[in-house]
Amino acid sequence: MRIQEIDYILGKMLDVGNNVSDLNITVGRPFQVESSGQLVPVEIDPPFEKLTPLQTETFALNLMRQDRRLTENLLTQGSCDLSYELPGRARFRVNIFSQRGNYSIVLRKLESKIPTFEGMNLPEAFRKMAEEKNGIIFVTGATGSGKSTSLAALLNEINDKKAVHVVTLEDPVEFSHPHRKATFNQREMGSDFDTFASGLRAALRQAPKIILVGEMRDRETVEIGLSAAETGHLVLSTLHTVDAGQTINRILGMFSTEEETQVRIRLADTVRWIVCQRLLPKEGGGRVAAFEIMGANLRVKDAILHGESEGKTFYEIIQAGRAFGMITFDDYIIELFKQGLISEETGKAYASNKGIVGRGIDSVKSARGQATTDLGKLEVDKDYGKPKRPW
Repeated sequence: MRIQEIDYILGKMLDVGNNVSDLNITVGRPFQVESSGQLVPVEIDPPFEKLTPLQTETFALNLMRQDRRLTENLLTQGSCDLSYELPGRARFRVNIFSQRGNYSIVLRKLESKIPTFEGMNLPEAFRKMAEEKNGIIFVTGATGSGKSTSLAALLNEINDKKAVHVVTLEDPVEFSHPHRKATFNQREMGSDFDTFASGLRAALRQAPKIILVGEMRDRETVEIGLSAAETGHLVLSTLHTVDAGQTINRILGMFSTEEETQVRIRLADTVRWIVCQRLLPKEGGGRVAAFEIMGANLRVKDAILHGESEGKTFYEIIQAGRAFGMITFDDYIIELFKQGLISEETGKAYASNKGIVGRGIDSVKSARGQATTDLGKLEVDKDYGKPKRPW
């Protein structure tokens, strides 16, 4: 299989539709694409009804282009990450991994157009994040929930407003930012640095004002990131966590019990915002993002320092901080339902607290004059308690 054939197949997979986000190549299945959250088979001539182990391995080796580092990672760690460009069409973030003795490939399509706050309809709190001078901003969520896209929009806003030096450490580089007001140096793991920790350590000597770290994967990266935030840098990064409380706990879990108190103090001093996001199925097709946003205030700092307690959970603090740009997933989901962007079933399925979302949706339906219950007209049973007649 030659590169030209691979490019032809990738082109055919992209032609399936406008909402293609991932290309999936797995043994025993045809070529598939993920469109609006659903896997769809791709018709190719000649047809590939079931890919063989040899076909997926050949495809993988051609994407890797005999790179020694990638080959070693695949053989020793079971997977490797790289970027691939289909000339004139698209760029991909590629993960090749072994499963049951075979190789599978997932290619995430990278958008070439830099996202904007307006285009993504991001909450106003993101504008406040763009004005931060130092500290750490975490954007968290599951794989494929749009964390990198939100961070790219945040950097784009900074690029429009601030004349600063920005260093990004990515795996791989997803959005290529032009030099406008800001000066960008975008470094890619593998070709420009070997680990996030070493790249971040080197970045401290490159005089940046803002550092983007693709992911806080280990204790060493978190430690250097905290040091960078403490010395006047603004650090932006991602974590695979589902809400603000779990984000704090995940970071604390990277350190020993003896270090916990010191790490809590450092986090309380440096965390500026924690943004968690999920992608929900949108009414009429496509997907829409839901956010949980927590900004730093005295109550948040206290909860980070001493842990959550009754009446002082991160959820309750975020609910009380709505006037300052904070919002819970549940309140955001109710707003999406109010705007007609998601269905009632979707809202309840993705809720953190189904009771809160259920009551919020009922309130919206009541304001619209819609029924909020399936019960019909209720009547008093006039014969209740009376003796029954024998006839």
